[in-house]
Amino acid sequence: MPHIHNEKNQHDLTVTAFVIRIGTPEPVALLHMHTKQKVLLPVGGHVELDETPWQAISHELAEESGYQLDQLHILQPISRIKTMTKVVQHPYPLSMITHDLPLEHYHTDIEYGFVTSENPRLKIGKEESGDIRWLTKKELSDLPSSMIFDNIRETYNFLFTEALNNWDKVDTSNFLLEFPKNYIR
Repeated sequence: MPHIHNEKNQHDLTVTAFVIRIGTPEPVALLHMHTKQKVLLPVGGHVELDETPWQAISHELAEESGYQLDQLHILQPISRIKTMTKVVQHPYPLSMITHDLPLEHYHTDIEYGFVTSENPRLKIGKEESGDIRWLTKKELSDLPSSMIFDNIRETYNFLFTEALNNWDKVDTSNFLLEFPKNYIR
């Protein structure tokens, strides 16, 4: 999707999925070679005007990695609000950041952490990078800075060392993709 806001100092809302695969000899992180930036990134993209961040992460995962939400568990902090009445509650993000792009344009990114033990069910979209890589914590730390942004490496390091073992692994079906018609305030 093209940028919604393309003027100087404007922000687009984006989502990113940090996926760790378990059930392998050691946990591995999902990255793909971004076709434009030529660096390894987690999957993600823009939140379109007619969707929530949770809907955006669902379609970005499917398009760029072949994963469907029901194949993943989302990592959530143990201490959190777990249910709310008459609203659609979204999962807590792993983090939220803003980063700049050329020409003083910004992305405000909602980052989610996921865990799976499955292979992707779908084929990667035709327009997406087919260069998918699964890297261990050590392989990530050994990558040169020219191959990966420091904040991506730092986020995956947090997932490997903290969230994977100390956060709840929550079924993604606990979070709705559509707003129920019977939710009236």
